[in-house]
Amino acid sequence: MEQTFDTAGVRGILHQPENPRGDAIVLTHGAGSSINAPLLISLARSFAEAGFLVLRYDLPFRVEGRKSPPLPAKQSSDREGIVRAVEAVRALARGRIVAGGHSYGGRQTAMASAERAGLADGLLLLSYPLHPPGKPEQLRTSFFGDWRAPALFVHGTRDPFGTIEEMQAAIRLIQAKTDLIAVQGAGHDLKKAAAMAGEIQARMLF
Repeated sequence: MEQTFDTAGVRGILHQPENPRGDAIVLTHGAGSSINAPLLISLARSFAEAGFLVLRYDLPFRVEGRKSPPLPAKQSSDREGIVRAVEAVRALARGRIVAGGHSYGGRQTAMASAERAGLADGLLLLSYPLHPPGKPEQLRTSFFGDWRAPALFVHGTRDPFGTIEEMQAAIRLIQAKTDLIAVQGAGHDLKKAAAMAGEIQARMLF
């Protein structure tokens, strides 16, 4: 069952499983998207069918009606929204909480987790934007040394925000269990991953 969720400033869609397992997944979107991203919808429905309580939610910048995220100096507001979303779902689920998202949303979730130990039991990062396209020297890894939550990365082999080899090198900086699923032929939109929900679920480490 899918229902509108609007609690504590968190806006999204809650997917209630018919046979709950007690665990929950909290997912958000990328910089140019919303909770209506096909990838999020597909994965949320598949995870719910597997027994997870799933919330796909809009980041604060989207709730405020903006089309793009704030400048880096003000992106902490989006991380605060991530914390609120995880806490709201933790009140509904008795088991473990996996937090994550696509691209910008996943990166901000990982940063929020590094800033707040224990925020989530694990992270699911879809198309982590390792660097701007064409600028491999501008790595977005400054907080990786503070990262303690186990994480599963799902990344396309044609993603201009980072090659598989670059991702493999970067995640070695993380002092927690990590895994990487390479989606053959997929770009940054990761559309091909929609059919891989079963494998993603099986390889989540948490």
